[in-house]
Amino acid sequence: MDRLHFSFIIPVYNRPDEIQELLESMVQMDYKGDFEVVIVEDGSTKTSEKVLDNFSDGLQISYYKKENTGPGDSRNYGMKKARGNYFIVLDSDCILPPQYLDEVDRELGQDFVHCFGGADAAHHSFSKVQKAINYAMTSLWTTGGIRGRKKTLGKFQPRSFNMGISQELFKKTKGFGSIHPGEDPDLTFRIWKAGYRTRFFPNAFVYHKRRIDWGRFHTQVKKFGMVRAILNQWHPETAKLTYWFPTCFMVLLFTSIVLMILGWWHFSVLFGLYFLLIFIDSLFRNRSLVVALLSIVAVVVQFFGYGLGFLKSTILLNFSPKEPEKVFPNLFFKKG
Repeated sequence: MDRLHFSFIIPVYNRPDEIQELLESMVQMDYKGDFEVVIVEDGSTKTSEKVLDNFSDGLQISYYKKENTGPGDSRNYGMKKARGNYFIVLDSDCILPPQYLDEVDRELGQDFVHCFGGADAAHHSFSKVQKAINYAMTSLWTTGGIRGRKKTLGKFQPRSFNMGISQELFKKTKGFGSIHPGEDPDLTFRIWKAGYRTRFFPNAFVYHKRRIDWGRFHTQVKKFGMVRAILNQWHPETAKLTYWFPTCFMVLLFTSIVLMILGWWHFSVLFGLYFLLIFIDSLFRNRSLVVALLSIVAVVVQFFGYGLGFLKSTILLNFSPKEPEKVFPNLFFKKG
């Protein structure tokens, strides 16, 4: 491939404060080469224009406004407008460590790949709830490490909060679909079908803020479960029994509680051991007793939300003759 020219693609919706933090971190990066930052305002009523003015001297920023068509379509819009030949897609609630782009450039130079993904980490400034949710979303003992760990179960699936894709591959796949969430694994599966590989860059991580509380976290993971059933229908070769784990966890935990009330407590010991494992692992990673305890809460919320969403979606899709877009219109954006 020709010399790499990077373009960051960042859709934003009513989040000027987040963009400010992200751009501040970009200014502090160690990378000495040129790169472009493409900001796509996705129908925002609270725009980022005044924030961007503060960075006009330090960064090459391209700024576009469009109607609200969702993050996937906004990323596609940004990649069509970008001047670079390798796109790095970020969420607006991310902060980059100084070495980020150097690590991307180094990895691509050693073993070029048309699509990569990086991990998300918890910044020291994050709240205890944010750190606990980050643990639940990234731990090998919860998600199998699919969101970015050196040890992961199965083939690595890049996620759009921290994902690179070449201009060639974007043109080949036509980018993200209209489903949301779930647009990133859908794109990954289509990338694999097109004969391209994906790779995990362990040191190209971002601090993913996750503007979230327990209620919104439950809603988010429930949607993750719902779209996974849709993806299983679209890409049946990627379906796995492990996707049923949160649903089974939910049913078995409820059953163990009922049995414990009836005096049969032995079954609940297994859950106690699992929660102890979560506590110890989170304590080791986060060095905080409070975060370790909250991690157990985060895991329960995650599994219940995902498990319910996956079960509901699987049942409705199997018994409805309608297309997923008609069954779950709230999970799809209209393309621009």
